[in-house]
Amino acid sequence: MAKHGRFYVGLVGVAAVVTYLIWTGVSQTMVYYLTPTELLAQVEQDPTLHDVGLKVSGRVVRGSWTKDETGGLEHHFRVEDLEDPSVSFPVVYRDVLPDTFNDSDEHVEVVVEGRFRPDGVFEATEVLTKCGSRYEAAPEGVGT
Repeated sequence: MAKHGRFYVGLVGVAAVVTYLIWTGVSQTMVYYLTPTELLAQVEQDPTLHDVGLKVSGRVVRGSWTKDETGGLEHHFRVEDLEDPSVSFPVVYRDVLPDTFNDSDEHVEVVVEGRFRPDGVFEATEVLTKCGSRYEAAPEGVGT
């Protein structure tokens, strides 16, 4: 019986180690992002947030996107809160935008990662888009 007892103790130990590794791995890779309302409220309370990298989720304001006229990669657009469209801020991004990015559809959601400058402009280092309508199934008979 002692032989089986040691086996079960070892099994429980291995399970505990595996559980711990999974828990810490998931905790370290989880990324929390703010809404525009939360961002502006937190920056007002703690101005040191201007010095740290943040992720913010919101919706691209329709008609707000402009790009560098000289053919460069500088893009300017506004992001608004999904729940309160009156809360928004400008974003500047200096890289190629995702294919699904546009400001003609009022439902383009984005996650911007970067730094919220003291002048109120979010300087993005990464822009991710979420555009569900682009990936909906095509009606039957289309493309055949």
